Amino acid sequence: MNENATALRAPFDEGTVRSLHAGDRVLLSGTIYTARDAAHSRMDEAIRAGGPLPFPPEGAVIFYAGPAPARPGSVIGPIGPTTSGRMDTYTPALLERGVRGTIGKGSRSRDVLDAMRRFPAVYFGATGGVASLMARCVLEAELIAYEDLGAEAIRRLVVRDLPLVVAADCFGGDMYSLRSYSR
Repeated sequence: MNENATALRAPFDEGTVRSLHAGDRVLLSGTIYTARDAAHSRMDEAIRAGGPLPFPPEGAVIFYAGPAPARPGSVIGPIGPTTSGRMDTYTPALLERGVRGTIGKGSRSRDVLDAMRRFPAVYFGATGGVASLMARCVLEAELIAYEDLGAEAIRRLVVRDLPLVVAADCFGGDMYSLRSYSR
């Protein structure tokens, strides 16, 4: 994957998002955040109450994952993507607040794809079933919010060369819909 992959560093600015197109292969490095269903529900409550999010949203990338416990001497346990559609209800509000990328598996709803065009963002597909290999890309992991949620708590990760594919872009390109995907 390294030969034809674009190296990216998170967090992103709008220019980075606009440089990506459905089908592009990337190696993502930098700071990202894990969050699954329960954490998204809590972030939605914070947004509705006018409160802050547990991390700075501007340019942020959210990985829909809940890592397994780390073995002794490891930074993190196996970490693989979960189905993104479960977060679709919450995603437009996060994109509106500046989140520029999400990572998961499976297609996104029309509402999310429309929000990605309005608030330029990108959706990366990650390969399921390779959680142990993905964990090797994690250099640092820190629990930052909602500790009571266990594996679904929000963690700040520092990653290096996390292999991903742009599954949907801010121009309407969507690898899950052949009609809009033309590369």
